[in-house]
Amino acid sequence: MDTALTEISLQGLAIAVLPVAIVIAIMVRWSVGAPTAIYATLRMLIQLLLIGYVLVYIFDSDRPLFIIAVLALMLAVASWIAIRPLHNKQPQMYLNSLAAISIAGILTLALVSQVVIGVEPWFSPRYVVPLAGMIFSGAMNTVSLAGERLQSEYDRGTPYLESRQIAFQAAMIPITNSMFAVGIVALPGMMTGQILSGVSPLVAAKYQIVVMTMLFGASGISAALYLVLARRGLRKSDV
Repeated sequence: MDTALTEISLQGLAIAVLPVAIVIAIMVRWSVGAPTAIYATLRMLIQLLLIGYVLVYIFDSDRPLFIIAVLALMLAVASWIAIRPLHNKQPQMYLNSLAAISIAGILTLALVSQVVIGVEPWFSPRYVVPLAGMIFSGAMNTVSLAGERLQSEYDRGTPYLESRQIAFQAAMIPITNSMFAVGIVALPGMMTGQILSGVSPLVAAKYQIVVMTMLFGASGISAALYLVLARRGLRKSDV
């Protein structure tokens, strides 16, 4: 099997942006947030191009403290983004988000990288950083959804326990839908990338199973932890 991955030219990248341009044109025509879409697209392009260069440096690192610092930065940013939809942001909300994502994310990362895959050395950035990115971002999204729904339900007068149940259920919808759809409706990014690079589809499927289980676990645990930690903040808001 040919393991050489075809490199995408700048012309190819430009062509890939055409569907985005069509959508933005529609948004301009219908006046539905085109500036935000343009900003998001430009930011995505710049961030991905920059991270491509940064990852080259990170992947060449053999210093565990540096990799730990990278993971800490990822957790700090993810925790802040997670509470972005919440109104009346308080420092405690950020600490709750940081605690929830860190506990669930680090434990899941350790289990997958050290027990399931057996990464050597334990801090190998080529494995640890991409896995951490998937885990932390998944946890970030569920915490964000859970926090926003919990606050909305509680502000409407719903008791905390019922609000918590509704929020957790809503937060788990995206990852649950992904579990239903994977392999039938869609081939996820990691699996597709491995297949394109020449890896056996069966091997890619096994890795994707690990990815889906780690995302479901980290997402659910982080959302549950946040909802539990957020109860004190809700009580304070009633004072």
